[in-house]
Amino acid sequence: MEKILKEVEKYILLVALFLLPLPVFSISSNPFIVTKIQILFYAVLLYLTVRCVRIITSAKFEISISNYDVPALLILISYLLSTILRTPNKMEAILLPGVATSIICAVLLFFFINQLGGEAKNLVTKVLFASSAILSLWMILAALGLLSQLPLPAYAKAKTFAPEGGYLPSAVFLGAILSSGIGIIISEKKIVEKILWGLCGFLVSISLILSVVNILPGNPSSPKFPGIGLSWAVAVDSLKVSPVLGIGPGNYVTAFSRFRPPSYNATSLWSIKYATANNFYLTLLTEVGLLGFLGIVLLLYRILKHSQVDLKEKKLVNWGLASITNLISLLILVVSMALFPATILITLLFFVMLSLNTQTKKAVLNLMAESHEDKSLGSKISTRFPAILLSLPIVILVIVLFSKSVNIVKAEYNFKKAIDATSKNDTKEIYDRMRTAINLNPLVDRYRSSFSRINLILANSMAQKKELSEDDKNTLTQLVQVAITEAKAAVALNPLRADNWALLGDTYRSIMPLAKGSEEFAIQSYRQAIILDPINPELRIALGGVYFAKKDYDSAINIFKTVTESIKRDHPNAHYNLAFAYKEKGMLDEAINEMTVVLSLVDKNSKDFETAQKALNDLSSKKKEAAPTGNQLVPPQEDQKIVNPPVELPEGSEPPATPSVSVTPTPSETQTSVTPSQTATPSPSPTP
Repeated sequence: MEKILKEVEKYILLVALFLLPLPVFSISSNPFIVTKIQILFYAVLLYLTVRCVRIITSAKFEISISNYDVPALLILISYLLSTILRTPNKMEAILLPGVATSIICAVLLFFFINQLGGEAKNLVTKVLFASSAILSLWMILAALGLLSQLPLPAYAKAKTFAPEGGYLPSAVFLGAILSSGIGIIISEKKIVEKILWGLCGFLVSISLILSVVNILPGNPSSPKFPGIGLSWAVAVDSLKVSPVLGIGPGNYVTAFSRFRPPSYNATSLWSIKYATANNFYLTLLTEVGLLGFLGIVLLLYRILKHSQVDLKEKKLVNWGLASITNLISLLILVVSMALFPATILITLLFFVMLSLNTQTKKAVLNLMAESHEDKSLGSKISTRFPAILLSLPIVILVIVLFSKSVNIVKAEYNFKKAIDATSKNDTKEIYDRMRTAINLNPLVDRYRSSFSRINLILANSMAQKKELSEDDKNTLTQLVQVAITEAKAAVALNPLRADNWALLGDTYRSIMPLAKGSEEFAIQSYRQAIILDPINPELRIALGGVYFAKKDYDSAINIFKTVTESIKRDHPNAHYNLAFAYKEKGMLDEAINEMTVVLSLVDKNSKDFETAQKALNDLSSKKKEAAPTGNQLVPPQEDQKIVNPPVELPEGSEPPATPSVSVTPTPSETQTSVTPSQTATPSPSPTP
């Protein structure tokens, strides 16, 4: 029985490792990440279940101990503690981007693979090599355009399609795998198998070349990352807030929004918010702090130390070619993770290769209680009581995690169906699926944000009717309230995420034509968003638009000037809005100057240039007509009474309490120029 269970454990690991590079079809809205997390998670649960059964039936606990166990365990603990204590929205760490789940499961797989024998470890390398060959074939067929006619999802038909989610992670993964694959090809004795492995190596090589060519500078697929200095600055400021456990797994975008320096707005990437640092190690330092960083530094130190010892003492020669190529694969991953961010698959491969380069010592703990001649069932159970006692907590944990995961998976499936229904404009299915997803898993702010926007769209559509019946007004009020409630729920789930506060501000601003008092709530929300994202010019433009709609032109001018003078001087939309605020204030000379700046910032061949030129002509001839709308340059919009009388906001519609967050104010800001946030209204702020 024990031998059978050992084989089951081995094949659970092999099947999971084979599947992980391949899946792109998912019940989730993100097939590249969530599917891999699901495979990892359920493989770990299944392995633990079988292992507990083996412990109980054999009444002994066997474990292989390696010299990398302590730092690996330290990394696991850091992610677990940081998820529990630091990440505001646990579902981000667990599900999407799922950083905590992927790292914890990858470390557990490292321990599990260490329990395998030498021959089984060789199978791990072969399984990964075979899987990477299939992945490579898929990428080659996609690049040749041969997948376009197949019944595949739209993203899987693109010529740039890569199952790993991009050419850069594919290049890193394939480069590391190819090294181990070369060892398999050379060491294989059987001619037929050598040819088959050689074919796999050929496919991986072609796909690797394809990936490298596409990531070269100048190509559309060439990746753009924040600079090392920027990533270091974000990491250091994050550690000032939480040095030991960091900002929380999956929460890097929050740290980036809060701590990126003002100089970032001078770069061509200023509008991008990164969800990862320049490389894996700085991402780890930011998200899980010094505890996790200590673990990875200790791990890298031991890797390099033992590699030097092995090469110096020529142990690798005695182990064979496979050991040398596996070590090269591990070192490739160590270097690449210092140069680039790491995906789930690359992180997993790192810990797998770590286990393949590990020397282990086996320890056996006897869990059999004192035996008696009585062979009854009760006696057998009592003799295995220590084994049961050891296994029971793990079994209970597995059952709890599995039961929790069922609703999480169902919710993600319904959310995907809701997104799919948008292409069919099936409002009922969208609405029903979103409600189901939220009921199944109310802890995902993505669901809440999307549902808020859906209700706003429906409310704005209904508000366009020429005449509204009492039933229509009641429905409109309900839609507005649901939109506010869901936006507030998103804020409550992650109150440190600027985008959530911006969404709440967007929601209030969108209903300004419909509901009295919403403009003040919008201002409060935008102020909090700017505290969490202090150098985002779009947030201030949004806040200025709210003041403009209130006809508070002095406040609007102060807000827009903050952007043009200190946040982003070359932002044409800020100058454009400022020109209109000056115009309404009667300051025509200043308005003309600002509109002239707009013309110097936009493309002369664009519609924006025509729009700005017309606005300048209007200002110069002292016309009162507003500049034409419909292009990207749109003046800040005044409140229009769509519903008469406006609907009343129900009690409890005000923004939630704001978290205590301290930031350094922008030098040019005054007390009246408070921090704003993004807006999305029926007439959005201009974005050239």
